[in-house]
Amino acid sequence: MFLRRIALAIGLLCGLVATQAPEFAQQYRQRLAGAVDELSRVVGVFYDEAAKQSLTPPAAINRLKDNPDPLARDRGADMETDIVRLGRLTDALAAFRDSGIWRRLVALAGDFDLETARKAWQDFQPAVPTSAEAIAVGILGLIVGWGATHVFAWPVRRHLQKRRERNLIEADRSSRRIRV
Repeated sequence: MFLRRIALAIGLLCGLVATQAPEFAQQYRQRLAGAVDELSRVVGVFYDEAAKQSLTPPAAINRLKDNPDPLARDRGADMETDIVRLGRLTDALAAFRDSGIWRRLVALAGDFDLETARKAWQDFQPAVPTSAEAIAVGILGLIVGWGATHVFAWPVRRHLQKRRERNLIEADRSSRRIRV
């Protein structure tokens, strides 16, 4: 009985925590969009500068990386990293925009950008779960928390049940000895 109450409490706590996942996903998506906008601007400026020098972006990056000046070399490496990151974040944002309730959470986990998530987490404030998505995820969290508690508590329950059975058998034997 006590274990069932604990399982229910843990399930409710997991459900409550899970209701925050859609809110965090929304804030992460907003940060992701901001990062894509800013990286697009930076990369666009670089592409324009390369075009003014009659260079392709890869040729401009190679020129910077081959430059003897450490500042120019670092700029070339940074631009290369920014271009790759822009592509990755653009794909992640598209996955968010083109997906339904459950796919958004899968997209969050699959295309996770640690830097963006860290910044979103710093500003994250829990919200009251009022959307259908939050309620659905909350119910799923309740079920997972409740079920996980039962799974992890099963060995303990099994041990206690065997102990009770042994005690009953010993008590029965003792009562038979007393009668004889």
